[in-house]
Amino acid sequence: MIAGLLVVLALILILPFAFQKIEHNLEYFLLAMGLCATIISGTLSLDLAEHIFMNYLLYFITAAVLIAGLVFRLSVTKIKNFVGWVTAKIPVPLFIFLLIVILGLVSSFITAIIAALILVEIIHALPLKHSRKVVLTVISCFSIGLGAALTPIGEPLATIVVSALKADFFYLARNIGLYVIPCIFALGLLGAVISSRKEAVDIPLEKDENWRVEETNLPQQENLSTVFMRAFKIFLFIIALELLGAGFKPLINTYIIQLDSRILYWINMSSAVLDNATLAAAEISPAMSLKQIQAILMGLLLSGGMLIPGNIPNIISAGKLNIKSREWAKIGLPTGLVLLVVYFVIVFLF
Repeated sequence: MIAGLLVVLALILILPFAFQKIEHNLEYFLLAMGLCATIISGTLSLDLAEHIFMNYLLYFITAAVLIAGLVFRLSVTKIKNFVGWVTAKIPVPLFIFLLIVILGLVSSFITAIIAALILVEIIHALPLKHSRKVVLTVISCFSIGLGAALTPIGEPLATIVVSALKADFFYLARNIGLYVIPCIFALGLLGAVISSRKEAVDIPLEKDENWRVEETNLPQQENLSTVFMRAFKIFLFIIALELLGAGFKPLINTYIIQLDSRILYWINMSSAVLDNATLAAAEISPAMSLKQIQAILMGLLLSGGMLIPGNIPNIISAGKLNIKSREWAKIGLPTGLVLLVVYFVIVFLF
């Protein structure tokens, strides 16, 4: 059984990178892998199905994504005008600070997906060179990824953790909010400092190749059918993660639960190349101590911004703003590593 689960885990780790079609249809792939894992471990049952489909969070987060997507679609044309008006009233560094902090905090209620869509529209509208936009986008995605985990509405990772632990709505806000919220403000300050540096725009933005790609990508696929399809894929994604969590439970109970919290923290650097919700579904268990849960979550959340595949906001932002993997890694890796070291000291030594 354990060997079979390890094979499934290896497939999850490898296939999305090896085949572009799988990467673009990750929800269906993970659903299939989740079914395989539950069959191998013998956990597939009517009780499990009842647990998944009776969980109100499955419908709550799907509805939140759908409603927020519809609202965003109606208001997207006003965002550029808003950015122009605000940046004429207040300094750009202050605007960037507020953007990073506010999106980070509200992402737990409007979902990480909608926060990322708002982010790319605003970043695109800013009169900045592509290289500066890359830096601000990566920092903002760290903030969104952290903030979205404070409630089960924000992102699938939070939904899965709350469901697996049978916890209340504000469980994550109470237990990791003390770590997450100061980090969001620190990222906002970092973004403000970076945006305050003088830069010369060598050519008009309209003539910049990256700007033209952004202009093409932003409205692309934001029609009504895509809004509904996005919500449907989130519905499938959460079911898949629930199945993966149940299927990998024997593996977790045999090997993971026994590990020291400090080891779990660094193991979850793998979240840089895997969606952190997938790892959370495989690792989180009610049998774990609070310290283990905090270590797992902070390791996942901080690593999730390091590379493009690590989090949903990264994938959305990179695709629409034409950010290459190497560009993202140049900013994301050092930022993530510094945050991991700082929070290792905070979580384990204080």
